[in-house]
Amino acid sequence: MKVKKLLRAARARTRDGSRAMTAVSAVFFACGFLLLGLKDWDVGAFMMAALVPMALMLVNRLLARLIALDRLLMGMVNFLCALGILVLYRKDPALGLGQAANYAVGLGGMALCLLLMRWWGHLSRLTPLIALGSLLLMALPVFFGVEKNGAKAWLSVGGFGFQPSELVKVALLLIMATLLSRRKTVLAGLFALMCLGMLMLQKDLGTALLYYATALVLLFVSTGSLTLLAGGVAGSGVGAYIGYAMFAHVKRRVAIWQDPWEDFRGAGYQIVQSLVAMANGGLWGTGLGLGDAHYVIPEAQTDFIFAIILNEFGALFGLMVVALYILMFLRGIGIALAARGKFHTLLALGCTCLIALQAFVIIGGNIKLIPLTGVTLPFVSYGGTSLVSSLCVMGLLQGVANANAQGIREDSEIAELEGVLA
Repeated sequence: MKVKKLLRAARARTRDGSRAMTAVSAVFFACGFLLLGLKDWDVGAFMMAALVPMALMLVNRLLARLIALDRLLMGMVNFLCALGILVLYRKDPALGLGQAANYAVGLGGMALCLLLMRWWGHLSRLTPLIALGSLLLMALPVFFGVEKNGAKAWLSVGGFGFQPSELVKVALLLIMATLLSRRKTVLAGLFALMCLGMLMLQKDLGTALLYYATALVLLFVSTGSLTLLAGGVAGSGVGAYIGYAMFAHVKRRVAIWQDPWEDFRGAGYQIVQSLVAMANGGLWGTGLGLGDAHYVIPEAQTDFIFAIILNEFGALFGLMVVALYILMFLRGIGIALAARGKFHTLLALGCTCLIALQAFVIIGGNIKLIPLTGVTLPFVSYGGTSLVSSLCVMGLLQGVANANAQGIREDSEIAELEGVLA
């Protein structure tokens, strides 16, 4: 009985925290869209002021009742997704509405991935077929891809563009966790290397960095080999040098990272405008709808959305966004540590590190901590495949959390039964 009381108390605290976060988020986004509506007398913004908070309430409460979720984790993800919709709507209402549609599709993908975790014990026998399909999908952009910003990573089908490497992220996590949990380290490493080879051929070094770092973390945690870790770090240095030597757009990005002012009207224009926008925002920001960074930064909706947030909301709000990613990372690590089996531990760790690494890479690029890469800010930047894949990764993590909760319930039932028999 004591175990059950403790479980009920823990669930109650989680629900209370989630409800408080949802309520604050709903008020924040309602006010944000109302401000945009009053600024331009935009009827669409007034409608979004009602629809976005309602969506947050429905997802955090109704969806959590239909499918077991980590409510606090979902609350943080929903806030970031809604922030992306607000900032994108501010730039262009069409972008905001498009991102809202992407969010709806992503929620469906998240639910499917969560349910997939319940059946993965039976479906894991399809791992070889999934790996083969993933490699074939990754190979398509090499031959039929559309080049953007130096990387040939996009496919266009019937006017609809998508990035296969974003979708394969989910398969990478599942396949590597499955193989490593069965001690098939060589096969797991070979699959990761083949994915990296495809990304190198696509010249998509930003995504290659995420794949490589995530795979290296999983391999090290699975084997505990410091030699493998040291070799992996050394290999990353070699790979970075090869990428720098082979690709002109990589040399250009390193050059503008070192001194963007040297060519501030050309290659360094975006970095310079990003730095100016963040500086103009100060601690409190210029105010929602009052900044001009949307117009002077060409890739504001994707690569530089964090700079836009700092420009209009301020550095303190930007620190809060960074804190959310840190809290998501810590929550994910907690889920990994609480997992019962090696597969669930590795999968939760992979999901957590992938999202955290991606956030670090793009935020670091915006503030000129590291060279800018062409990845998106998870849950915030514009992009259908990016948002859907990030929510699917979160669905896998939620599936592990669900399995952890189920294990705790079973343990409490066993403990209660043993108490009765005693």
